[in-house]
Amino acid sequence: MSRETVVLVGRSEVRSVAERHADRLRNAGIADAVTTATYETEPEAELREPLSAVTGDRTYAVPLCFAHTHETLKGVPRALARLSGDVRYCDPIGKSPAVTDAIRDRARAASDADSLLLVAFGNSRDDHARTSASFHAARLRDEFDEVRAAFLLQSPAVECARYTLRADSAVACPLFVADCEATRDRIPERLELGRGGIDYAEPFGTDDAVTDAIAVAVERARANAEVSAPSPDLVADVEPVATDGSGRD
Repeated sequence: MSRETVVLVGRSEVRSVAERHADRLRNAGIADAVTTATYETEPEAELREPLSAVTGDRTYAVPLCFAHTHETLKGVPRALARLSGDVRYCDPIGKSPAVTDAIRDRARAASDADSLLLVAFGNSRDDHARTSASFHAARLRDEFDEVRAAFLLQSPAVECARYTLRADSAVACPLFVADCEATRDRIPERLELGRGGIDYAEPFGTDDAVTDAIAVAVERARANAEVSAPSPDLVADVEPVATDGSGRD
């Protein structure tokens, strides 16, 4: 009987969140083993050591981020290519109906406002973040009077959001798995939270619904008859995305 392993992969700031979901998935018996692997800025090099301990006949790798980035499309697949056996690489968990539930929970916990602003990182080269944000915005419009999306690195820009919202009060939800420099500093500064009128929710990553999103991603990959084995040529045509100057997209 083949042995299966689930690996939750992400940047270092998601480490504690990844461990939390790994514990839940182990308790649920989703696979023979569940582990985590994180990196600071260079996944291809930095994942070598944590992935060296991964064993099994089949590995399901789930990137713990809201949407694909240059790292998840290039560096992470190259790192995973070193694993033996079948490797099935899942899409990020951001575009999942379960994540919509997590976003709603965070918004309602932070505010009773009926105007919702979804804030994602985004990038200037592709629409992965925009597509995922639009997915959740469409699903949440039945529950909020107004739902808009804004981005740090593409239009519509976060700093303009306050002036485009129709309501006098709103709640902003950062579309991030875990707290990081962007959620602590950049988004609050650009939204000018000190002026009032906009409540601010926590990142959605620790919600139980995210565990469900991961489990669904694994089950979908398990049911797929075609093995997805990451290689350096996985997405050879992807262009590098814009960064904030420190190597972070």
